[in-house]
Parts: sequence; structure tokens; C-alpha cells
Amino acid sequence: MALESITSWEDVPLFDGEQVEAAYWQEHQVDLRLMEGAATAMSEGSESVTITLRMDPRMLARIKRMARSRYLNYQSMIKQWLSERMEKEMRDR
Repeated sequence: MALESITSWEDVPLFDGEQVEAAYWQEHQVDLRLMEGAATAMSEGSESVTITLRMDPRMLARIKRMARSRYLNYQSMIKQWLSERMEKEMRDR
């Protein structure tokens, strides 16, 4: 049985429990390009600059829940999203 490939972190749903998540990952896998993009985004962190970003507290709470469900730091997940969007914008030019 071929596993369905996940090409965006947004495609990974929020899970109601470990059993639901385990069943999901038995049928899905993360695309290699997505993993490489995450590794690249994390390696860029050594040259990072601290910024301040104002955000609605409810939105931040939702982002933190999503990140936690994916076993990610919420700041890293936001950086991944920004990186993915920048790549898309550059491709669409």
C-alpha cells in the first residue's frame, strides 16, 4: 500500500488523540522536499534576528496548539510557514 504524501504542514490535521494520529500516520508520510525545507529553515536560525510581532492572543493560542500537535516549537512553525510562503511567492512571479 502506497502512503499518501504530505506536501504542506497545513495538510496535517489537528488530532483528537494519539490513536487517531497513529492511524493517520499509517496512511500518510511527509514529502522529502517538505522535510528538506524544514531542515533548511532551521539551519538558517544560526543567523537569525530577533523581531517583535503583535498578534491577536486567540490566534497565537491556536498557533501554539497546532504546533504542539505536530511536536514543533510554535516559533519554528511560524518560520516554516513564512519560508514556504516566500518560496511559493518566488515561484509564482
